[in-house]
Amino acid sequence: MMKIEMKTPLVEMDGDEMTRILWKDIKEILLQPYIDLKTEYFDLGLPEREKTKDQVTMDAALANKKYGVGVKCATITPNAQRVEEYDLSEMWKSPNGTIRAVLDGTVFRTPIMVDGISPVVKNWKEPITIARHAYGDVYKSSEIRVEKQGQAKLVFTDKDGNIKEEVIYDFECPGVLQGQYNKDTSIASFARSCFQYALDSHQDLWFSTKDTISKKYDHRFKDIFQEIYDTEYRDQFEKEGLEYFYTLIDDAVARVIRSKGGFIWACKNYDGDVMSDMVSTAFGSLAMMTSVLVSPEGNYEYEAAHGTVTRHYYKHLKGEETSTNPIATIFAWTGALRKRGELDEIPELMQFADALEKASLLTIESGRMTGDLVSLWEKDEPAVKLNSRDFLLAIQENLNQILNA
Repeated sequence: MMKIEMKTPLVEMDGDEMTRILWKDIKEILLQPYIDLKTEYFDLGLPEREKTKDQVTMDAALANKKYGVGVKCATITPNAQRVEEYDLSEMWKSPNGTIRAVLDGTVFRTPIMVDGISPVVKNWKEPITIARHAYGDVYKSSEIRVEKQGQAKLVFTDKDGNIKEEVIYDFECPGVLQGQYNKDTSIASFARSCFQYALDSHQDLWFSTKDTISKKYDHRFKDIFQEIYDTEYRDQFEKEGLEYFYTLIDDAVARVIRSKGGFIWACKNYDGDVMSDMVSTAFGSLAMMTSVLVSPEGNYEYEAAHGTVTRHYYKHLKGEETSTNPIATIFAWTGALRKRGELDEIPELMQFADALEKASLLTIESGRMTGDLVSLWEKDEPAVKLNSRDFLLAIQENLNQILNA
């Protein structure tokens, strides 16, 4: 069989721990036998980030901006324990945060549903897509550890030298400070991405913040969304019979749990991070969710929405067998390949991405799956738990049948 030729390379961002092992196996078993895979490779594993003082992350982000489509493996965002474990010179920031700051835009995360596994929320019948703002907030914040008594102020000096300041707190004891920011332009891009995605997918759009408490920061998000909806999208939404709905984040959580699904839930950066994990787990597994960053400039970055599966990695290092779900990572590759095929007008690449996704789901629906899904299986015939590599080989069997049909 002739391999599918690519024109433009994908920006490939390797990662850490068990997902790094899966990354290599996915390429070896499911991609390279079928595609003349062209990538611009960046190692975002924590040792390389330490070696380059995190310059490699910035280089990868700029390459994604240059080529337009990237695919990223899960990476470690180090905490104090990781600093000691990896002997780091400092606590490097989230690679995802750095990449998203460069690209801007919105992360759309949608659960992958399969026949035989129902959501744990019994009334959810259709996927709930989380639209997560991918700029600023806590991911680009500045922090200070307060060691003694003193006064903390929020100070802004404009270009003319005028100063605005607010007292944050008079510390009578040690504590912590954090400063966050966002930009009207990025919030507006986020809003337009959400409204357009809702129209393209013909789904209602919900948006939630906590504007009753954050009367300037969160309220600005609410106001920009409403202004853009009223002036640019209201007529289109009403024509299509779609609803734009705003509510407080706590009310939104309650409404989401009672809903049937089938809508887009737009969240600020941190809220979207948390809620996408809740939604993906409730639909089955953290490893069963697609994730794509869409920037206003038309750049795309596909990734798995979960972490590096540390527990399985330590088992792997001991030579023990693991059963790690690769579906979200596979779908990151298929999403990137499909988009690259669309942009470069290579229909064979798009068709291959469709076939690989179909083969992956058929494997699970036939009762062969990884350990995280076995306890969720609802069909009468028993599920067969496969180790990580055998599961990929089972997908390859189905892929060959689909491609040769």
